[in-house]
Amino acid sequence: MTADRGRALAAVLLDVGEDAHGPEWERQVPDRLLRFLSSLPPYVRTGLRAADLAFDGFSLLTTGRRAHCLPPDSRDRLLRRLVRLPGFEVLMDSVKIPLLLAAGASRHSSRPVRPFVRAPPPLDICASSDWPDEDRADAVVIGSGAGGAVAALTLASSGRSVVVVEEGRHFSTEELASRPPLDRFADAYRDGGTTLAWGVPPVLLPLGRAVGGTTLVNSGTCLRTPGPVLERWHRTHGVTLAEPVSFARHMDHVEALLGVGVPDPSVLGRNGGLALLGSERLGWSAGALRRNAPGCRGCCECVAGCPSGAKQAVHLSVLPAACAAGARIVTRARATRIVTEHQAGARRAIAVEAVRPDGTTFTLRTGLVVVAAGALHTPALLRRSGLAGHPRLGRNLAIHPAVSVAGRFAEPVTGPGAGPNVLQSVGVDEWHHDGILIEATAAPPGMTSFVLPHLGRELKRELNDAGNLGLLGAMVSDRSSGRVRGTHRPVASYALHAEDGHRLLRSITHMGRILFAAGAREVLTGIPAHPSVTSPDALDDVVRRTGHRRLHLSAFHPTGTAALGADDQRFPVRPDGRLRGTEGVLVADACLLPSSPGVNPQITIMALARAVTERAARRDGR
Repeated sequence: MTADRGRALAAVLLDVGEDAHGPEWERQVPDRLLRFLSSLPPYVRTGLRAADLAFDGFSLLTTGRRAHCLPPDSRDRLLRRLVRLPGFEVLMDSVKIPLLLAAGASRHSSRPVRPFVRAPPPLDICASSDWPDEDRADAVVIGSGAGGAVAALTLASSGRSVVVVEEGRHFSTEELASRPPLDRFADAYRDGGTTLAWGVPPVLLPLGRAVGGTTLVNSGTCLRTPGPVLERWHRTHGVTLAEPVSFARHMDHVEALLGVGVPDPSVLGRNGGLALLGSERLGWSAGALRRNAPGCRGCCECVAGCPSGAKQAVHLSVLPAACAAGARIVTRARATRIVTEHQAGARRAIAVEAVRPDGTTFTLRTGLVVVAAGALHTPALLRRSGLAGHPRLGRNLAIHPAVSVAGRFAEPVTGPGAGPNVLQSVGVDEWHHDGILIEATAAPPGMTSFVLPHLGRELKRELNDAGNLGLLGAMVSDRSSGRVRGTHRPVASYALHAEDGHRLLRSITHMGRILFAAGAREVLTGIPAHPSVTSPDALDDVVRRTGHRRLHLSAFHPTGTAALGADDQRFPVRPDGRLRGTEGVLVADACLLPSSPGVNPQITIMALARAVTERAARRDGR
């Protein structure tokens, strides 16, 4: 987009034009939007530029002036004409997401940055530009997120030489503290956080791309795998590693690495307090969520990378331990394929090839490849490597689809004047038996899965009042009804099962009742056709009249696309983590999960990666 592009979007959808005389954040929105759009993939930029040009063209045709040059009343009349176009408001529900990010970041950027909680531990990192064209290691780990970090630590601790290949770059705590949230958000997420699982409805599926993977930008919530889930994996799918007693040992180890515990009540914040209050008044089970952030001061910026160093993402906890044991990390290196050859009648991995940003390549010779590129990118890498012989590779995708609801309160809930707020503070598990987990989630507007309703002046009013909103989100333990296709750029699709959709609708009712019980005078439903209600009965009526395909969905936990299990017809990976059909290839990431875990999966992924790589280390005699 050129320098003046994006102004029509801001003018029409957020009522921010050349005449802006309001707060400083309004004047910053177009420039911040332009900078953010530069991080998005070409097809997204093209679509948003087309919308921007269309708004300007329509404005010129009907008023003779460009949209951002119109006075406020003329902008309002222009919007009312556009809203009459069929499907306009539904389409704009997606278009306004980057605009809300820019606006929310502009409002949030005036907050003072909190000082570091602790000095970051050292990492042995080398940029791919400085890495030799040929090298070798006992083990090569592809990906440095939750699974890859644990795999690197386990193998390095067994005495092996380990190289971790990471496509993203390293973000230091000092850098995170010095940059506005939106700039960090754009850099630390793949495609600026715009990854989608295509379907009806489509699902926003943001993925981290950095040293530490998505743990750099997740909420920090660390929940143990529920016992019934482990029992099902163990007894039904033949995953011996998931035997509950032995798996508990791996979860204990992971929790100790991450410093998992319950946050100090002083930083749970008003958002979490309202969730507890509403649940208590209704007699529903709720409590503080366990997190990997000892010393957290509640700055509420987890999703853009913790600027204080409190959240123990794996680049601050597990990877330093791996490097201390001898592991090395090469950054800005995209693994292009796993090289194999036939040895003694079996296909065996012998090397990993990777490409640098400048297009040059390097090769790492090895006898053990650990694939931990994530549930979307691991299947694509295996296809590029000619290792996609199993028909179920890329299938079985579960994502924990989620919806969000907000309650409007008389007093500030988040933002200046509200005190500290942990991003994800309280869990309501009253309906966990029904596959529904509710979590109180507070973040700057645009940086949560909740999309503020309305357009133009009304949207700006909502944004100005966002500090008085209490936010709840609910995810469901879903059927594995998605799929990942593609070789060079993976494409995810997801068909929301009707029963999962009905559970999401029920969860909207549950969340609304919690907020009303806590004192909300209005609930914003997250349902575009019926954006707000003022009573539980009205909410029940809206939910009854809403089909699940009309929900606005997001998800943050893709799993299962190279699942492990005993049945060689159903599972691409053996019960011990070895890829079927090839020797010397382990899978150690979210792909392994046979079904939805029903909780934030970081602990599950890390414990399973440790179990897989510990077994491999013993099997190979070290």
